[in-house]
Amino acid sequence: MKRDLRELLVQNRLDEIADMAAGRRRVLGMLRSLTFDRDRLVGWRAVEAMGVVADRLADQNPDAVIEELRSLFWLLSEESGGVCWHAPEAMAEIVRRRPSEFSSYISITATLINEMADEDLDHFRPGILWAIGRLGSLAAGTIDEVLPAIEASLDQSDPQARGMAVWCLGQISRADLLEGHAELLDDSAPVTLYEDSELTQTTVRELMARVM
Repeated sequence: MKRDLRELLVQNRLDEIADMAAGRRRVLGMLRSLTFDRDRLVGWRAVEAMGVVADRLADQNPDAVIEELRSLFWLLSEESGGVCWHAPEAMAEIVRRRPSEFSSYISITATLINEMADEDLDHFRPGILWAIGRLGSLAAGTIDEVLPAIEASLDQSDPQARGMAVWCLGQISRADLLEGHAELLDDSAPVTLYEDSELTQTTVRELMARVM
């Protein structure tokens, strides 16, 4: 089944993956493992597919989706003994499709940027910023709490973090915070963005021009 799932991800047939998941909660676990795929596009589509599948599964077995969210959060902890690099993004994809049912995970996902240990945050920061942006207005109740960390990300040495901070601020309608960062209008550092089921190569300054 995992091979079939991967092929459907390659072809971007996410609805068919959701059909496969009917009554099969293990599909979520298989998709989680596919977020590590050597092909980055397949990995990102697996993240998106987790949201599609969770949405379908929640009709029949919402407890299974809650269990998956708990697992993703657990895999971000040192105690888990393992790391799921795309866990914040997957959590956001699941929650944004069923915000009323899994509302507690909106703030849990967004505040990762405040609560994660510094040595781990360097790796996870771009993904958390993408997750916050993906949640968009759903995270309104938590935005004031995480805005300082988002704005601080504009000064990170990692261009992916800078670019995702710019994109995130646009997604949450806080582009006004970019007005004090005119230097980013000349920042030609490369950034990879997953949007509309595709990976695109852009730059920090292109994202600035798009948002402002």
